[in-house]
Amino acid sequence: MHFSSAVRVGDMIWVSGCVGAHIETGVIGKTMTEQAKQAFENVKEVLEAAGASMSDIVEIMTFHTDQRGEIAEFIVVKDQYLPNNFPAWTGVGVSQLARPEFKIEIRVVAVIGCGSD
Repeated sequence: MHFSSAVRVGDMIWVSGCVGAHIETGVIGKTMTEQAKQAFENVKEVLEAAGASMSDIVEIMTFHTDQRGEIAEFIVVKDQYLPNNFPAWTGVGVSQLARPEFKIEIRVVAVIGCGSD
């Protein structure tokens, strides 16, 4: 689809939207919990490849196909991956994502070295 998983400029990293499918196998989680965990694992992998960690995230934007119905389930997972130093967060309800099976897409902005790791 002609895009980068992330773009780094200096110490800033913009991570493209990550969904609940495994980066290598393409296996898609069935529940919001499974998809959210996989999406965060994908974010983590991309950040680490760019020299950052989850604690370096300063902004998160999430796109939900059933925001009202699944937000509580999503927040439980989000809080496991972002337990403190909370980034700015915008959650958006959307009518569809790239594939009909996708429930969540997560994009982040990080600043290398600003976290507590």
